[in-house]
Amino acid sequence: MATLQDRFNINSQLEHLQAKYVGTGHADLSRFEWAVNIHRDSLASYVGHHPMLAYFALAENESIGRIKYNLMQKMLLPCGLPPEKEEEG
Repeated sequence: MATLQDRFNINSQLEHLQAKYVGTGHADLSRFEWAVNIHRDSLASYVGHHPMLAYFALAENESIGRIKYNLMQKMLLPCGLPPEKEEEG
């Protein structure tokens, strides 16, 4: 059975991970921000793995350098512009 100390320890570990790694999210993360994190993480993985770059280059009939450049450009706004924030009040 979980004790109060175990719950506190788990919550503190989760807070530590959320502070250390941006993509782990938090309670106030919007759907758009979550999607941006997922897309950027995927794009960074593609850029970092040469066999994936070679596969994309072959499929798109482009050079590996051009594919890498295009993926880096997509990292700026991977999901388009952020939605307008609703004002509360």
